Amino acid sequence: MQNNTDESPLYLFDHSFVSKMSLTISQTGSYNPPSCFGHDIFSVLGPKRPDHRWLIIGPERSGSTFHKDPNATSAWNAVIRGAKYWIMFPPRPNDPPPPGVFVSEDQSEVTSPLSIAEWLLGFHAQARKTQGCMEGICREGEVLHVPSGWWHLVINLEESIAVTQNFVPEAHLGRVLDFLKNKPEQVSGFGKDVGSPYDLFVEKMEETYPDLLEKGIRDMERIYAGKKRKWEELVNGYEAQNEGKAGFSFGFAVQDDDVP
Repeated sequence: MQNNTDESPLYLFDHSFVSKMSLTISQTGSYNPPSCFGHDIFSVLGPKRPDHRWLIIGPERSGSTFHKDPNATSAWNAVIRGAKYWIMFPPRPNDPPPPGVFVSEDQSEVTSPLSIAEWLLGFHAQARKTQGCMEGICREGEVLHVPSGWWHLVINLEESIAVTQNFVPEAHLGRVLDFLKNKPEQVSGFGKDVGSPYDLFVEKMEETYPDLLEKGIRDMERIYAGKKRKWEELVNGYEAQNEGKAGFSFGFAVQDDDVP
């Protein structure tokens, strides 16, 4: 890693490091998820759960381009060695993605510069002036929280080792249910034996946290109703503006986080 001159250095993610290293995850074990993030509701899935924890190793200049974490999950990232620069954008209604990032209409595909270096040279200054931008450096012994739906880019400022984990907190259960149910083509990480991740999650929640599931479903329905309402407002407003005009076409993306 010390003599690497690649523009996009290799960034290693190991999802099986716990078993390889015979680690135990508990308060008295090798490490324990930070208690401040609360209970991880996705744990009800047991062995059916997608990979959700990784050991991440990379040299200086390695990192991840802009993305949102899978399945509307949240994440925490704990730096064991080194330092990481983060730049993040919260999900704001009707806001476009970060400068230099383009998404397809259904938000299933993300296009950005080929390397982090290209993005930094072409869009970093603009991004720092964009409303909602948050940035900072996370150093050895520090933990960063990535809430559900946040765009984020990270680059290692020096050789770095970190542990990260995706999780579902109670506050974002409705968002995760909405994603699993209404964006099945974008759901990732589940095994081929899982026909419907949404149905599986609901089944496990009914067995373990029925009251919490009921609240989550109400939140999901509110989120979906809000998206539908915004769609109708946009369509009706456009039709009103173009009443009497012959022939038109239009296209726009409904943001994943349009509901306050």
